[in-house]
Amino acid sequence: MSGMFNNLKSLAGLMGQAGQIKEKIAQLQEALVRLEVEGESGAGAVRVVANGKMEVLSIRMDRPLLSALAGEGTDADLQMVEDLVTGAVNAALARAREAAQEEIGRMTGDLNLPGLDQFLK
Repeated sequence: MSGMFNNLKSLAGLMGQAGQIKEKIAQLQEALVRLEVEGESGAGAVRVVANGKMEVLSIRMDRPLLSALAGEGTDADLQMVEDLVTGAVNAALARAREAAQEEIGRMTGDLNLPGLDQFLK
């Protein structure tokens, strides 16, 4: 029975923080949109910029590097370029996830709300 009262007490504490939580979430969403990270592949032949909301903002390709890597433009060369783009996107999104988790921890550390990152999608 005391476990139930402790749960109710915790729930009441969260309800009391509802306004603060809503404000923190709004601030966090803004911070994640502004957060930008870069991923690359092919020694910089392909660079991808993503934000903390896992959105790809830009993809830049270094034409001389790609030409050196892709050669004559055969199907195999095209596959290599596609793989480089995929690798750069995945690298950028992995960095964005890490940076977003750090930002979430920094901004909500005092609230201790597990699973908060799921509400930001």
